[in-house]
Amino acid sequence: MKLDVIKLDAGKSGSIDLADEIFGLEPRADILHRVVRWQRAKAQAGTHSTLGRADVSYSTKKIYRQKGTGGARHGSRKAPIFRKGGVYKGPVPRSHAHDLPKKFRALGLKHALSSKAATGNLIVLENIEMAGAKTKDLAKAAKELGWKRVLVIDGAEVNENFAKAARNIEGIDVLPSMGANVYDILRRDTLVITKAGIEALEARLK
Repeated sequence: MKLDVIKLDAGKSGSIDLADEIFGLEPRADILHRVVRWQRAKAQAGTHSTLGRADVSYSTKKIYRQKGTGGARHGSRKAPIFRKGGVYKGPVPRSHAHDLPKKFRALGLKHALSSKAATGNLIVLENIEMAGAKTKDLAKAAKELGWKRVLVIDGAEVNENFAKAARNIEGIDVLPSMGANVYDILRRDTLVITKAGIEALEARLK
């Protein structure tokens, strides 16, 4: 697959050959769904908590005598049927993460990249180097390029000036190549990858 390479000022900078085994697959929704579900489950805090019968604060003394009251034979105020009693089988802090094979996660990333290439929403940049960290300059360039909701993936390290300039612009996310993931790629309309990012991703996924 061949794509044109552009500059940040919208000028052309030649073309690049993309690996078909990474950018030319037929996207499968079931694979993408499984990887996104794995990502979101891993990110879920799981801090929900309730007080069980052993956690609520009450005296352990029997609340009234066993016989002769004409009522149920209760022994503790901590029982779930009482007001302010312990919750029966309530949620406790836990991890929601589940396992997903490393090869399957890599396959999901390939399908996410291929889906952007297939829909024409993949842009290759020469680089994202900027002379200064000016949000105004980047916002102007993004408007001229038609970027609204974009994810920018650079090489091993993101250009510092570009990262600082993008911080205050809504709709522009920036990641290094190692941070590239299925969820962030799919949630943005356009995927922008630098040539350094392309090289790093192909080395990572081949």
